[in-house]
Order: sequence, then C-alpha cells, then structure tokens
Amino acid sequence: MPRQGPLADLLVLDVTRVLAGPFAGMVLADLGADVIKIERPDGGDDARAFGPFRNGVSAYFASVNRGKKGLTLDLQKPAGRDLFLRLAEKADVVLENFRPGVMARLGLGYETLRRRNPRLLYAAVSGFGQAGPYAHRPAYDAVIQAMGGLMSLTGEEGGPPVRVGVSIGDIAAALCTVIGILAALHRREATGEGQMVDVAMLDCQLGILENAIARYFVSGQVPTRLGTRHPSITPFQAFEAADRAIVVAIGNDRLWETFCRAVGRDDLLADERFRTNDLRTRHHAELEPLMQALFREHTADWWLAELERAGIPAGPINTIDRLATDPQVAARGMLQDVLDPVAGPMTMAGVPIKLSATPGAIAGPAPRLGEHTEEVLGRLLGMSAEAIGRLRGDGVV
Repeated sequence: MPRQGPLADLLVLDVTRVLAGPFAGMVLADLGADVIKIERPDGGDDARAFGPFRNGVSAYFASVNRGKKGLTLDLQKPAGRDLFLRLAEKADVVLENFRPGVMARLGLGYETLRRRNPRLLYAAVSGFGQAGPYAHRPAYDAVIQAMGGLMSLTGEEGGPPVRVGVSIGDIAAALCTVIGILAALHRREATGEGQMVDVAMLDCQLGILENAIARYFVSGQVPTRLGTRHPSITPFQAFEAADRAIVVAIGNDRLWETFCRAVGRDDLLADERFRTNDLRTRHHAELEPLMQALFREHTADWWLAELERAGIPAGPINTIDRLATDPQVAARGMLQDVLDPVAGPMTMAGVPIKLSATPGAIAGPAPRLGEHTEEVLGRLLGMSAEAIGRLRGDGVV
C-alpha cells in the first residue's frame, strides 16, 4: 500500500539508536516518510534489549521505531559503506545520532555525502552538538537533564533534584531535529540545496527552560525547585482535595476573581495581599495554606465539577491507568493498537499532530532486525536476490 501523509515523498535513512534519533525518525514515519532503519547485523539497536518484552519483542524499541523499514548494514565493512553511499544518493534525509566525527571517520560524513547528493539533508543529533569543548563527550538523557538545568528546577522545595519522569532531554532533541529537517526541506524547495541540521540535546534543554533563563537574568536570583507551583503565577499548582490531589491553574486576575466568587470567598478577593497576581506570588506562603484548607473541604471530583462550571482551568493528576481510560484521549485517538507479527497487539501513543487534509498515521509495527533488507536493496538499488545473498554470506547485511 502506498504511504500516506504529508511527507509521503520523503526517503529517510535512519542510522540512529536508543531514543533521540529513533523518536525523530518515528515522527517522520508517522507523517508518511519512507524511513529506513539501518542497524548493524549483530544485534542492531541497543534498545532492542530494553524491557519490558512481549514474546521477546522490546516494547521500548517497538514504540519508537514503528512504521519503519528494517535494513541491516555493517558500516565497518567497505561493502557496507558502499551500499550506504549508494542509498544516500537517493535519500532526502540522513538521520544519525553518533558522537561527532564517527560518521566522518567511516567516510560517511556530511561533506562526503553532500558531494554525492547536493540535495541531501544531513541531520545529526548528539549530546552536545558538532562543535564546542564538550562535543565529543557521551551523553544520556539524565546527564542532559542535569547539565541543562532541568533537574535543578524539578522536585519539592528544599528537596533533592529530581529527574523528569520521561526522557525529556531525548524527546526535546528529537522534536527539534524534526523541526530542523522540515525547515531545511522548505529552504530546499526554493534553492534545490540540502544542508546539515546540527542538534544538541544540551542546546534543546536550554531552549525549553522557558522563563527560568529570563528570571535569572532579570532578577539575578537563581531559580530553584518549587514542587508543583509556578514561579510567576499564583495560585497555579497541585492542591490536596479530601481524597486526592488536583491541579488548579488560576492564570490571571480575572480568573482569581471568578474563583473567589464561585467558592464564596470574597474575603480572599478583598485581601490586599492577594489583589494581583504579582502580590499573590509574593505572598504565596500566606495564600497556600488558605487555599489548601479550602480544597480539603470536598473531594477531587466535586472540585473538578465546580471548577469546570466556573470556567477555572483544573484537572486530575492522572496515573497512566487512568489516562488509558480517559474519554478525551480516546476521542483524539491517542492510544492505538499496533499489530506486531511476533508480539501481537501492542498499545502505543497515537499521532499527536492532526492534519485535516493529509493526516499522519502509524504505518505499522517496528521492523524485525533486517526484516526489509531484500526489499529495500532491491527496490532502491535494483539488487538481485543472489547479490543480496552474497552480501549476507559475507556478513555485510
């Protein structure tokens, strides 16, 4: 079946492993691109060994490599490198997440590939980017969350630093890589020329620190951990209701007035300490216990219903099992069952980008190691089954 989606005419060579690069390739595949996952023949992507497993299939690997074609190539062998070069001549994008210099040492770096294919977009995502004193350091998500300032902002006030519960260092880099690729594609439409997309996980962490950087350079104060509350908006945090916690986000003075009147607390509205958002933030230590006592008077469901009626932004703190049965999640198709031929149905997140004319979709399960080697080499390079068989016998594929 022909691929669908806005990127259906895009051919991507995905030479990545673990998370940041594979997630970027997954987004491109979800949007219709023909993404060829290139792995070493002796085991493939490290993530294939990450649990949990179903019938020997890694759910971790399956969830970020769905919809791709699987090709094995040993890039340490001259014949493997030659095949990669021939594939790159036909590709729109090469996506890699090796440490800087690795591909160049193999003779497969950007300068080599662009001479053979001037239209090629070469997207390299790494811990620290292609330049700078840290460029050749290894990096994993937790290291980047720490070095990028995120851990210093995450956790309870006065408590130890905490890693964000998902690999946001990898995911932010993946999404920035896709944005870079799409921007470079737009320019290529006008000029016919490709370019390199250099994305560093550390850069991306700084890019999503939001107002922490602005606060530091304006105030001179180092932002610290504040639990669930917002540093500049009050009240904007989790509160314990009678049975469980909810999050309430009163984002401006109009909503504060609406809230106070809806809950019958004109005394809070009249209190000069809480008259404006800036005053409420400055007097947070006095306001929080008053708010907490108020919320403990009723259950979470009671509060959520009342706040919705009043138009106050609020929501439950869902565990993943609650999220799995949420009607809004279902209505948006954000949980999808993908049939893996070995593991059976595997539930994973749907495509969050909704396009009216050219919608994306999960194109299928993640490939088995080298599953499409014959198909890809035959389709793109015109190789015969016999020639591919010889390469397999030589350990090239």
